[in-house]
Amino acid sequence: MVATTPAQPAATRPRVRAALILTAAVAIAIALNAVVAAVAIATGAPAAYGPLTPPAFGLFTTLGVAAGWVGWSLVRRHAKYPRRTLSILVPVVTIASFIPDVLLLALGFIPGTTTGAVIALMVMHVVVVAVAVPAYALASRTR
Repeated sequence: MVATTPAQPAATRPRVRAALILTAAVAIAIALNAVVAAVAIATGAPAAYGPLTPPAFGLFTTLGVAAGWVGWSLVRRHAKYPRRTLSILVPVVTIASFIPDVLLLALGFIPGTTTGAVIALMVMHVVVVAVAVPAYALASRTR
């Protein structure tokens, strides 16, 4: 006798697919941000600078991809013209994500802040967007 498992309900397949795609995006973005951090440290950023450590950028990368997915999904679901809205919103949100970094550079509220470290953090934001946006597009496609 051959045991069979019931097929997954059709509604859960896209969710599982999206979760796998987004998990891969997080892993890729974290790996690329590790390279950015290593380059920043090699070029003079403090090695012990908190935001350039894997626990910090790993957490914020994961949160960024997750928050972006929520926003992406809301726009796709509710906007009259989602493609046009996203084509405006993604660059605006990316630029807005630099505001805390600029404030960090100006105010130095994290000890050890250097210009190079802040530039690395800004590059990390761009890395997350560059990895996440194609992942969102792929994850939101229906078959």
